[in-house]
Amino acid sequence: MWPVGNPFLFFAHHLDHYPAGNEEMGPKDSLKGRNIGEDFTLKDGWRMYHGERIPGFPVHPHRGFETVTIVRTGFVDHADSHGQAGRYGRGDVQWMTAGAGLQHSEMFPLLNEDKENPAELFQIWLNLPKTKKFAEPHFKMLWSEDIPVYTFKDDRGKQVSVNVIAGNIAGVTALSPAPDSWAADPRNEVAIWTIRMEEGAEWRIPAAGGLVNRTLYFYEGSSLTVNGTEVSSGQAIELRGSSEAVIVNGNSAGNLVLLQGKPIPDPVVQYGPFVMNTEAEIQQAFQDFRKTSFGGWPWPTNSPVYPRDKGRFALHKDGTEEIRKNEN
Repeated sequence: MWPVGNPFLFFAHHLDHYPAGNEEMGPKDSLKGRNIGEDFTLKDGWRMYHGERIPGFPVHPHRGFETVTIVRTGFVDHADSHGQAGRYGRGDVQWMTAGAGLQHSEMFPLLNEDKENPAELFQIWLNLPKTKKFAEPHFKMLWSEDIPVYTFKDDRGKQVSVNVIAGNIAGVTALSPAPDSWAADPRNEVAIWTIRMEEGAEWRIPAAGGLVNRTLYFYEGSSLTVNGTEVSSGQAIELRGSSEAVIVNGNSAGNLVLLQGKPIPDPVVQYGPFVMNTEAEIQQAFQDFRKTSFGGWPWPTNSPVYPRDKGRFALHKDGTEEIRKNEN
């Protein structure tokens, strides 16, 4: 997990080199020696997380915030308590508002039976303001082929590419986020960017317009200088949002994530999967979950996955279905 600043709550980077998949889309390799149900130790290059047969996160509840899940490689199978479903990956982003409360599962099906199944994803928790804590739960897909990309070459011809998942940069504006998100109001200057810099590339990140928190995460590459200070891969760099930041990449391709946003001026009380404004609201969340299960669980298992050949799709609670091709 990486450190975050308001309005963000959590930022995790998952990187697993899964083996070939079996007939259930779990790993062909033995699970012996793993703490099944709580397997967070990197063993043989991969983890099962809370999964028992298939890696991932079986059904669990949320209330009071949003998740933004960016999948670089591999796939995620989504199911929730509103009967919604989806499979997304290879650059797709799911933006989900938990709001008043829902249950969902996030499983990582191993689709390749004859080769390895590498998986890499980021999950970001974005807080909701007090006025939106009980918003209607919602999820939206930002498909990889639709996400705007800002690309340029610096003075030495080195390329920088920015996937604009939220916010805008140099006139390139992201797709609309979930409707009740803090990011839906441009005055909040929420930005979520994934950045790739060629060897030796330089980028002057412009100052934000207002008072924002801004953090840069350097997760892959050899080295980087930020305003003249050298940093190594695996570090988070807090930037002054009101000032330009000069980023110079090292001697190999570099990959980064930038999170930015105006702070939400409300108290934060978090207990596990619930993020509210008071202790009393947290207790109410537990009571409501015990009474209603946030809509129940309409699926036959607590960790549903879809047929191996299903492809990328999203099924919404109004019955509409989006279908996308799987590019090889």
